[in-house]
Amino acid sequence: MPDESRIDRHDVAERLTLAISRLNRRIRPVGDELSNGVLSALSSVKNAGPLRPSDLARLENVAAPTMTRIVADLENRGLVEREPDPADGRSFLLRASEAGVEAVATARLARTTRVLQLLEDQSDDEIVNLAQALPALEAAAANRG
Repeated sequence: MPDESRIDRHDVAERLTLAISRLNRRIRPVGDELSNGVLSALSSVKNAGPLRPSDLARLENVAAPTMTRIVADLENRGLVEREPDPADGRSFLLRASEAGVEAVATARLARTTRVLQLLEDQSDDEIVNLAQALPALEAAAANRG
């Protein structure tokens, strides 16, 4: 275990930023696959829905106009469905359609396949190291602060 007093957090953050950026470019959507923002919003609707668009915008940490465009894209693709908001007749709720649930699974599989290809030359020990780092990375990703 490394001596935590000697770890340079700035260096770790800088290297992690570069690695994530490079990995993200290599696994980005291709062809007509869902963009990262659209996939993230659809995943949120699938997992936390039904949601008002304003709640989805807060959850995704994007401005309302951006979410309006994303919702329109999702609706045009038939990936979400609107339903009346029982608490507010002026608003509506979004629910993932059957096609939306399938689209999330398909997109995740495509991205996972690309990551597996990127990791195929890594040793078992390197994969173990990555697996051990996942809880910290997942916690950092979930941090909304």
